[in-house]
Amino acid sequence: MENLEKLEKILGYSFKNKHLLKQALTHSSYTSKLTENYERLEFLGDRVLGLTIAALLYRMFPNEPEGNLSQRHTGLVNKDCVSEVAKHLGLDKFVILANEEIRENENVLCDVCEAVIGAIFIDAGCEQAVDFVNQHWKDLIDKNVAPPKDAKTMLQEAAHNLGLSSPQYKLIGREGSEHEPLFHMEVSFSNGVAETGVGRNKKLAEQEAAAKMLVKLGVKNG
Repeated sequence: MENLEKLEKILGYSFKNKHLLKQALTHSSYTSKLTENYERLEFLGDRVLGLTIAALLYRMFPNEPEGNLSQRHTGLVNKDCVSEVAKHLGLDKFVILANEEIRENENVLCDVCEAVIGAIFIDAGCEQAVDFVNQHWKDLIDKNVAPPKDAKTMLQEAAHNLGLSSPQYKLIGREGSEHEPLFHMEVSFSNGVAETGVGRNKKLAEQEAAAKMLVKLGVKNG
C-alpha cells in the first residue's frame, strides 16, 4: 500500500479505489485472473489515449491536414513513445510480475502505462483521464515540432537517395466481406524488387508494403 501511495504522488492522482491501481500494475505472469491483471484496463486505456491525443492534436495544429495529424498521432501513441512516458513516471519500479526479466520490457511498460490511464478513467471519469494524458504527453508534442515521416514518404526519399525509380503501388488482391475488407497492395521498383502489404484499406496496405520494402533495402527505421 505504501508503494501505491508513493506512485500516486508521482502520477499526481489519488485513487478512490486502490485496487484499480494495483490491477493496472499487475502483469498476467503474476495472475491470469481478468479482475486482477492489467489486460482489460490496458484495452480501455489504449482507446482513451488514442482519442485524447487526437483531440489534443486537432486543437494544437489547426492548419495541418489530416495526413500530418495522423502521422503525429502514430508517433505519440506507439510503443516507443508510451514506454518512454512509463519510464519517465518510473512505472517499471512498481510493476507486479512473476518474471523479473520482463520488468523493463517496452511492451510491458507500454501496456502498464495504458492500463493506468484506463484505471484513472474507471476511477474518476473521462475528464481526469484526459487531464492525465494532456499533462504527460504535451511536452512530447512540443518536442516533436515536425510530424514523423510515414513509411511511404521514407521509401520515396530512400529511392531517390539510392538512385532507384519512384516506387509504384498497385492493388493485387482483396478479400473479406464488404464491411470488413482486406486489401493486398504491392510496391515495386523498375528493377523488379517488390514487397506486399495487407490492410483494412488501400492506404494502410501501402504503408505496410512500404515499411517492408524499407527493411529489404536496409534503410534505418524501416
